[in-house]
Amino acid sequence: MGSNAMDIEVEKIIRTKRKTIALHITDDATLIVKAPFDVDDETIMGIVFKHKKWIEQKKRDIDARDPKFSPKEFVNGEGFLYLGRYYRLKNVDVQEVPLKFENGFYLSRNALPQAKELFIEWYKKKAYEKISERVRWYAEKNGFKYNRVRITDAQKRWGSCFSNRNLNFSWRLIMAPLPVIDYVVIHELAHLEEKSHTKSFWNRVKMLMSGYRKQKDWLKMNSYLLRL
Repeated sequence: MGSNAMDIEVEKIIRTKRKTIALHITDDATLIVKAPFDVDDETIMGIVFKHKKWIEQKKRDIDARDPKFSPKEFVNGEGFLYLGRYYRLKNVDVQEVPLKFENGFYLSRNALPQAKELFIEWYKKKAYEKISERVRWYAEKNGFKYNRVRITDAQKRWGSCFSNRNLNFSWRLIMAPLPVIDYVVIHELAHLEEKSHTKSFWNRVKMLMSGYRKQKDWLKMNSYLLRL
C-alpha cells in the first residue's frame, strides 16, 4: 500500500471480519495492519501513530539481528539449518534421488526448479520422525496420554494441542536445536493437563525441563531463521 503517515510506512492493510486492529511487524521489518471492515484509514493511522515508539523499536530490533535472513537461492555452498546446525548444499549432476542428505545436502541439478518443494518435503519427513520420537519418549516417561502427532505448515505457531489429544507441530521446528524441539514438545504435552498458560502450567513445564527458559528464549530470538 505504501501509505505514509507520521513518518511510519504501512506496507499493507488487511480488512477482515475481526473486531479489533492488530499491528504486525514482519521478519523483514515491514508493518502490516489487520483491521475490521468498518474501520477507516484515518482511524487506523491514528492507532499506528499511537504505537509509534513500539513500532520503531521492533524495527530496530529486526534490523540489528545477526545473522540476517536471506531467502534461499539453492546454490552451491548455501547453508541450510537442520537440528540447529547449518549444512552446506552441493548441486550435483546425477544421483539416485533428487535431494539427499549425508552430512550435507546434495541436490540434482535437474531438480533445481523444484528445490524448495523438495526441501520442504524432506524437512517434513524428518520433522515427523524426530518429533514423534520425542513426544513418545516424554509421554511414556511422564505418563501423558496423547492421540496422534501431525506435522503442519504453520509459520508462527510451533505447536498446538487439541481437545481430541492430537498434537500438531510445524515442520520448521526441525531446523531448531534438539533441546528447543524438546521444549516445544514438553510445552504441548503439558497442555494435555492444563489448557491455559497458568502458573501451574509453567510449573509443570519447569518440572519436566528445568532450563526451559533458555530454549524458549532461543526460539523467540531465532525463529526468524527457521524458514526457506
